[in-house]
Amino acid sequence: MANTKSAIKRIRTSEKRRLRNRTVRSRVRSALKTARAAVSTAGEDARTAVLQAIRTLDKAVTKGVVHRNTAARKKSALARKLGGGLR
Repeated sequence: MANTKSAIKRIRTSEKRRLRNRTVRSRVRSALKTARAAVSTAGEDARTAVLQAIRTLDKAVTKGVVHRNTAARKKSALARKLGGGLR
C-alpha cells in the first residue's frame, strides 16, 4: 500500500483514468466493428458508419487514449475498404 500522500493520490487518479480509458477504447472498438461490418455488407449506411468510426477515433486521440498514428492507420484502412472515398 502507498505511504505518501502523493502516492495515494496517484493511485486514485490512475484508477479514474483507467476507467475512462477503458470506456473510450470500448467505444472505439465498437465503432470500428460496426463500420467494418457495414463495409463488408456494402450497405448504403457504410459511409455513415465509417465517418462515425473516424469521429470516434479522433475523439480518442484528443483524450490521449489512442496514439495518433494508430488512429491514422485505422482510419486509412477503413477508407481503403470503403473504396469510393469519403468526400
